[in-house]
Amino acid sequence: MAAPNSISSEKLVRIIGTPRAPTLFDARSDEDFAADPRLLPGAMRAGECALTEHAARLAGNTSITVCQDGSRRSQGAAAWLRAEGCPSEYLEGGFNAWRAAALPLIDPAKLPASDAQGRTVWVTRSRPKIDRIACPWLIRRFVDPRALILFVAPAEVTGVAALYSAAPFDIEDVFWSHRGELCTFDVMLSEFGLNIPALDRLAAVVRGADTARLDLAPEAAGLLAVSLGLSRMYSDDLEQLEAGMLLYDAFYRWARDASDEPHNWPTNKPKA
Repeated sequence: MAAPNSISSEKLVRIIGTPRAPTLFDARSDEDFAADPRLLPGAMRAGECALTEHAARLAGNTSITVCQDGSRRSQGAAAWLRAEGCPSEYLEGGFNAWRAAALPLIDPAKLPASDAQGRTVWVTRSRPKIDRIACPWLIRRFVDPRALILFVAPAEVTGVAALYSAAPFDIEDVFWSHRGELCTFDVMLSEFGLNIPALDRLAAVVRGADTARLDLAPEAAGLLAVSLGLSRMYSDDLEQLEAGMLLYDAFYRWARDASDEPHNWPTNKPKA
């Protein structure tokens, strides 16, 4: 039986990547973190002295705390956050249990430096269509929920990246870009170690739509059509991104839970 205010790795991995995912706090000691500095997808480091500050930022929203083994550090942090008015649970078995289950872990060394507010900053070309919406969705859902995404003129991407210590993506001659037949979304999945079957299924759809290979997945043509439609509905790139977040949320849930489900009409036809 699960302990009060705890959550299992099996349940947590189903929540990560969804729009209502709780904030994840890595509450391991500095020594434990140094021994393995990888993080659960979307997690941020949290020290004891910063818990009140984190609670103010949460504004009553839910969180999950993670320590090395699910003991005093994570349970104490979760209790502190609850005392500050923010619902909070701790991960059963902690980082050790998550790692033992071979669940995804993010290498923070792959991330750009954080800004003064602890957010990673990413910059790409304006007027996005497919990859430049899919990648920000992936970053915000699985890497850094508070990531700042900048859209600028193509010629200014590298200059803006240097100015703000941001990571340029989906342009030529940068780390986060197409590689061979792979699009930037594929590269991010590989580099971040996000070996999640639903993301692999979604990647084929994104790749097919983004590289004019609609034969890669039956859904690629649909993603292309909707993406082009969104690009014409919104003149503001950030508004388009917000609309696109919902689109990719739906595609991800389809890829995870409904890719084998058929549909026909009428659905409730009486049996003979």
